Amino acid sequence: MENRLDTPPIFQQIKDYLTGEIAAGRWQEGDVIPSEQALVKQFGVSRMTVNRAVRELTAAGVLTRRQGSGTYVAPHKVQATLVEIRNIADEIAARGHSHQAQPLRLEGTRASEALAAEFGLAPGAALYHSRIVHFENGQPIQVEDRWVNPALAPDYLAQDFTRITPNVYLMAAAPLQDASYRIEALAAPREIAELLAIEARQPCLVLHRCTRSHGQVASVATMWHPGARYQFTGQLG
Repeated sequence: MENRLDTPPIFQQIKDYLTGEIAAGRWQEGDVIPSEQALVKQFGVSRMTVNRAVRELTAAGVLTRRQGSGTYVAPHKVQATLVEIRNIADEIAARGHSHQAQPLRLEGTRASEALAAEFGLAPGAALYHSRIVHFENGQPIQVEDRWVNPALAPDYLAQDFTRITPNVYLMAAAPLQDASYRIEALAAPREIAELLAIEARQPCLVLHRCTRSHGQVASVATMWHPGARYQFTGQLG
């Protein structure tokens, strides 16, 4: 695995620490976070630097401040779409089953022309890439190929995706602004078929999804599901 390509400024490191604690589940919705003075001592920086990090996360809806009380983890808010932005681990748990994940790739890479166009970046711009196989009760149910904008999620490569999913981390690091997607039925290429334990050319349901945060594309993901074992469900209204 490669390390992140650039060292972020200290205020961004503080933001990444705070969102990382939330993403890892150590701080839950409604929990109070350490005071600004405590963060000043922890990171050895000025109060102004800490205040910027906390202020930006508050503006993004990740944290909420209560006058005279402190700063808390904000309630999770996601815009509804026909296909919800769901955490696959939660989706599997809701069926009473167990989720496991096997990361196959976690690396820094450079944007191809096609990816650069999707992200609104120059060809060759830095991106992060992950490939993860998700299992339901030990059976492969999804191959997730994801590219991530390092400017919005600089600690992506440092995450343990056997413990949390990319969805959980990104929802905290780059709160969802909006998303676009398309679903199509495709024959599984050999590599994908092997990962899903199906025959090559068997039908798959493929979800292509682009999520945005703070006016930028945060991630582009392609998720392959075995057609015989998976269906998309949703609810309107």
